[in-house]
Amino acid sequence: MPFLSDTLSRVKPSPTIAVTNKARELKAAGKDVIGLGAGEPDFDTPQNIKDAAIAAINEGKTKYTAVDGTPELKEAICAKLKRDNNLTYTPDQVTVGTGGKQVLYNALMATLNPGDEVLIPAPYWVSYPDMVLLAGGTPTFVEGALETQFKITPEQLDAAITPKTKWLIFNSPSNPTGAGYSADELKALTDVLKKHPQVWIMTDDMYEHLAYDDFKFCTPAEIEPELYDRTLTVNGVSKAYAMTGWRIGYAAGPKDLIKAIGKIQSQSTSNPCSISQAAAVEALNGPQDFIASNNEVFVRRRNLVCEMLNAIDGITCPVPEGAFYVYPSIAGLIGKTTPAGVKIEDDETFATALLEDKGVAVVFGAAFGLSPNFRVSYATSDEALKDACTRIQEFCASLS
Repeated sequence: MPFLSDTLSRVKPSPTIAVTNKARELKAAGKDVIGLGAGEPDFDTPQNIKDAAIAAINEGKTKYTAVDGTPELKEAICAKLKRDNNLTYTPDQVTVGTGGKQVLYNALMATLNPGDEVLIPAPYWVSYPDMVLLAGGTPTFVEGALETQFKITPEQLDAAITPKTKWLIFNSPSNPTGAGYSADELKALTDVLKKHPQVWIMTDDMYEHLAYDDFKFCTPAEIEPELYDRTLTVNGVSKAYAMTGWRIGYAAGPKDLIKAIGKIQSQSTSNPCSISQAAAVEALNGPQDFIASNNEVFVRRRNLVCEMLNAIDGITCPVPEGAFYVYPSIAGLIGKTTPAGVKIEDDETFATALLEDKGVAVVFGAAFGLSPNFRVSYATSDEALKDACTRIQEFCASLS
């Protein structure tokens, strides 16, 4: 009798975490490495949010809370969804988890049966397919293209839906591409979804506030109220509030689904950290002005990276609307050879050679379901980005 579950053979470790860990190991060994793999802002958590956590500790708010979130945090989430997204929810329609990842996973665990399909636009966040597999479902994919900024079309969506499709996972702005769907583009997709009543929509709005230039964020239930009753709107405080380590995500949706998610959580992790929940209340209810200031820094970094990467022969780097990633194509470099004699056969070969030769850690595109590309996170200092992009330019120039 095998000891480990057969389920584990269907999933793989997170490539983004693997790249980040590899960069840390090389740095610890004394190597000069620049890590561009982590999806984590380099800004500190705002002081008012930290103060709220300290106050919670001093006030003795260190006990168990309600399994799926404190009343105060649920009220703050309802107020945020009304304020920012024109969506009306009550606290019994809200669940709070240990990061957005847990909320997504709980929802899949609570709803999927063998044979159920989950439609995932590619390129996608690396965890989506494996969470579907762990929950017993079948991930299916529809590919965006460089020509459409990696966004899928209504025609593609309609063709990809089958009678077995239970969920569409929708992420805008996107990890890994930073691409964001406009209101018109999203309305065209929701028009398709209205024709398929068996399909529920799971949004990943984690990068909502990281929107640049003239791009205006919108979410499916906001654009098409007819989909409200079969949409789970997922968000969190990790990215915009620089609170990745605090581990607070949340979702709002139909009461029966929220109750089922709570049931899963009650028998797995129970409540998220009480101190983190108090900090999240302040994040959502407190001053929001720092977001615009942080975004100015992200825009500057985005423009720097796109300009330097687009100056390389063989690389095409679209300028994204949000998040803090770019997803350049290396189609023009496939087949070339490094000075050490390594042939660039695919994006994984490219990323490995780049790390070994120049000490720049990026995530290869196959991890996100669309090649030949790689992902750069520009959530690091201007100096590190300039150095890294200069090294990438030198590496590409050395190929023959």
